[in-house]
Amino acid sequence: MAEQRQEQRDGRDAREDARTVGEPWGRGVREEEARAWEHLVATARRTVTDGLVVGTSGNVSVRVGDIVLVTPSGVPYDRLTPDDVTGVDLDGRQVLGTLVPTSELPMHLAVHRSTDARAVVHTHAVHATAVSTLVPELPAVHYMSGALGGAVRVAPYATYGTEELAENMLHALADRTACLLQNHGTIAYGDTLDQAFDRTAQLEWMCHLWLTASSVPGLTPTLLSPEKVAEAGEKLRGYGQRP
Repeated sequence: MAEQRQEQRDGRDAREDARTVGEPWGRGVREEEARAWEHLVATARRTVTDGLVVGTSGNVSVRVGDIVLVTPSGVPYDRLTPDDVTGVDLDGRQVLGTLVPTSELPMHLAVHRSTDARAVVHTHAVHATAVSTLVPELPAVHYMSGALGGAVRVAPYATYGTEELAENMLHALADRTACLLQNHGTIAYGDTLDQAFDRTAQLEWMCHLWLTASSVPGLTPTLLSPEKVAEAGEKLRGYGQRP
């Protein structure tokens, strides 16, 4: 994929720059940021092991105060170390690390600036990406759509890493916590990295479900009404153990 090849080139350039410069941007890494980075790397690796991305095709971010930690461009997640912390401010200025941030930084920053997100996960999950090429909205085949705020929309295609893509994504995310990116993949956010990852996995599962059900010859999947999805979403707010 052109995006992945570009990310790999960016990553090589970033590491060469790091060796040349020899010093990180801005200040040192704080303890809270170091812990967040460790969790971010673990989440990024999980997107690979769970089959949501191939190689370095996805990216992850987490916000700590006014700093957004992001996966660097083109660096395999299993090679990331505690010394590779990469962080920017909300205007996109690099303040931590020497590695070039992900090429999808405009999308991540758009979410962090426009919502109460603390974490964002972007993938090229295969079933979700397939659905993004077929319909303008994921058909409501399961009530878990309610956990994402309602029917999952598809953001119109735009070149990766552009402000146009970030803008299209924000429109699709209105009152939602996840959306599909046409001919591209998924993006989801949450209060934590675990929540953002879980929403990503749920979205991929629902896309797989719809593709499976709609592939049966002569039969059409039963869909839930917006009211049923909203009812489930409200009930899901209280799901799980109380703190």
